[in-house]
Amino acid sequence: MSKELDQLCVNTIRFLAVDGVQKAKSGHPGMPMGMADAAYVLWTQFLRHNPANPKWPNRDRFVLSAGHGSMLLYSLLYLTGYDLPLEELMRFRQWGSRTPGHPEYGLAPGVETTTGPLGQGFANGVGMAIAERFLAATFNRPGYNLVDHYVYAIVSDGDLMEGISHEAASLAGHLKLGKLIYLYDDNHISIDGPTEITFTEDRAARFAAYNWHVQQVDGHDRAAVAAAIRAAQAETERPSLICCRTHIGYGSPNRQDTAKAHGEPLGEEEVILTKRNLGWPEDKMFYVPEEALQVFRQAGSHGQRLEDEWHQMFQRYAKEYPDLAELWQRVWAREVTLDWEKVLPVFAPSASGEATRVASGMVLNALAPLLPTLIGGSADLTPSNNTEMKGIPWMEPGNYAGRNIHFGVREHAMGAILNGMALHGGVIPYGGTFLVFSDYMRPAIRLAAMMELPVIYVFTHDSIGLGEDGPTHQPVEHLPALRAIPNLVVIRPADANETSEAWRVALERHEGPTALLLTRQKIPIFDRATLAPASGLRRGAYVLADSAGQPDIILIASGSEVALALGAREALAQRGVQARVVSMPSWELFEAQPPEYRAQVLPAQVTARLAVEAAIPLGWERYVGNSGAVIGMERFGASAPYQVLLEKFGFTVENVTQRALQLLGKA
Repeated sequence: MSKELDQLCVNTIRFLAVDGVQKAKSGHPGMPMGMADAAYVLWTQFLRHNPANPKWPNRDRFVLSAGHGSMLLYSLLYLTGYDLPLEELMRFRQWGSRTPGHPEYGLAPGVETTTGPLGQGFANGVGMAIAERFLAATFNRPGYNLVDHYVYAIVSDGDLMEGISHEAASLAGHLKLGKLIYLYDDNHISIDGPTEITFTEDRAARFAAYNWHVQQVDGHDRAAVAAAIRAAQAETERPSLICCRTHIGYGSPNRQDTAKAHGEPLGEEEVILTKRNLGWPEDKMFYVPEEALQVFRQAGSHGQRLEDEWHQMFQRYAKEYPDLAELWQRVWAREVTLDWEKVLPVFAPSASGEATRVASGMVLNALAPLLPTLIGGSADLTPSNNTEMKGIPWMEPGNYAGRNIHFGVREHAMGAILNGMALHGGVIPYGGTFLVFSDYMRPAIRLAAMMELPVIYVFTHDSIGLGEDGPTHQPVEHLPALRAIPNLVVIRPADANETSEAWRVALERHEGPTALLLTRQKIPIFDRATLAPASGLRRGAYVLADSAGQPDIILIASGSEVALALGAREALAQRGVQARVVSMPSWELFEAQPPEYRAQVLPAQVTARLAVEAAIPLGWERYVGNSGAVIGMERFGASAPYQVLLEKFGFTVENVTQRALQLLGKA
């Protein structure tokens, strides 16, 4: 194509972004204006995708980690033929539109992940690249590359400043993820002004130290950008960073290379001046020249041919490898077709019991042989989290068939990498750390819940019961903090058999993430011959032990404190008090039950209620009511053996019994 036609296409991208932001009277025009050249090259010359089928498994993934430049992505999606009409670009940032201020997964087709919180998309791309390499190692056979695609991203100064990108880049370089190619919008401008006020290290040298392949180009030289992408594709042993020196707000006479171009509309007068400067019709908004549209649509239709060829290859593959082809179909549908009763461990009653973290490891290892794309690991706490699948290889540089992953001490990146793996599809990702370090993962957990991703978190050391490590490692506020995240199911099982059921829930749940909160210390395994079955966990709360008639008081607990409630029930019975014990491992699952069931578990006529949980009691008032009470943590913990801590903080059968009697006026 001629340079003139190329320039027309690039300016089409620029002014769709300019007009969208201007019409909305809010947004970020500068980044799309500056990265239009590089994005045009990537999307028309290199990106393998099919707008008619945005979920084609072997498509290249494109992540706009610099999500504030969302109009760049929306413009490209419309122009290349995705189901995103021009009218949606005109409704940018408006109620009910598919073009929100930052890209949101599930709204517009072709948006591979929700971005905006900087660094998250960067790490998501690493997760996608890990999934790509693992699935290629699992399913590809000679002559049949079912999985063979790149992960591209546009990243910004802000992405590179955020700590999560350091963590993710370090792991990507270690794993030699050669099919990961990032274009860095090096425009030298941040919101506060020139990046030199805070960001002066040698970024190219930094990424070279991470074992990345690094190139530096003029981001407005389209031929140079294309050559750099080809060189990045040729580098198979290292991920690639292409530093594109660009000008934010390119073409704007008064806003180019200024912080004002970042986060506010150009203004009507400046829009006219910019259009005049770049030879664009001044009196037209959302103008798309037909010859430019044809160029973009041809790039889109090329993807249909690529997918057709892939399907033809898959048909031949299915004849030669029918078992693998069947497995492929199953894992992409995330079908967990297991005979749960035969697979999940059933633990015998034991007074000395077992830590639920240990039980979780046993469940994981029972499931692992039957779930060949279950993949995950721990943030350098594998023996403590019990997250290793025994007898299964570890993922290593150049050997990507392993399903155990060493994430290193990188909790934040691990969370976002798990999201990227789930977004890629074909795998069931899980990750483990101590519950107290969920704070480091919280932004990624929040986005997993927002995107409805089926990620599984294994959080161990769930209370002061971890003991001598002290308050820095003892979570007290983390349980209610996780419960505050919409669409995150939090499960704190009361014994080993509830732990089995918790894994069942997590694997069957497709519409959001699940967090398993597990003990370090041993706790009793209940005798289900005399108590209700552990399957009650699936309903979030259930009557574990009941009275002969209407109870005088209801004792509600989660996790390790359920055993205390059972002990108090026996002690109360000796005082002539009838108590019901409710195991409540998951508020979210309980709230999803019909009102009739919830009323059966917690009948309104029984107002004497005592909740017991080794966490900040925030939120328990909804279940204990005005006449009830909570035994919880009102301060940080302390360093001592866990038995001492439980006694000092009131988590004993004697204290639960005494508080129950006080509620009933019988103390």
